[in-house]
Amino acid sequence: MRRFDMRLPAIVRLEGRSEYHTETQNVSARGVFFYLDRPVSAGTKLEVTLTFPPHVTLTDAVRVRFGARVIRVEHPLPSARIGVAAMIEGYEFLRSSNTPDFLSALQNELKSNTTN
Repeated sequence: MRRFDMRLPAIVRLEGRSEYHTETQNVSARGVFFYLDRPVSAGTKLEVTLTFPPHVTLTDAVRVRFGARVIRVEHPLPSARIGVAAMIEGYEFLRSSNTPDFLSALQNELKSNTTN
């Protein structure tokens, strides 16, 4: 599975809690890695909203909301941010413009990776 080093603004909503603004470190068709300022446990369900910018989509910006589950937590030294790896379990596109080429390619990659 190929990971892309992408620093994208992200909004993370932990189950039953408020939203936290962060930035992704990398993204793949199956997962996302980011840092939080608060502890989170493996197995926690969360929602991540990202905006893929025009230079990535090669058309308009595309917002995507992922339903995900935390699979790994990296605890650094005290007072440092906590690394979170989450596996994508579902997604929806949040957009108003038509970007069929990028959306089709991403949907096909996500579908092929979930069936393997």
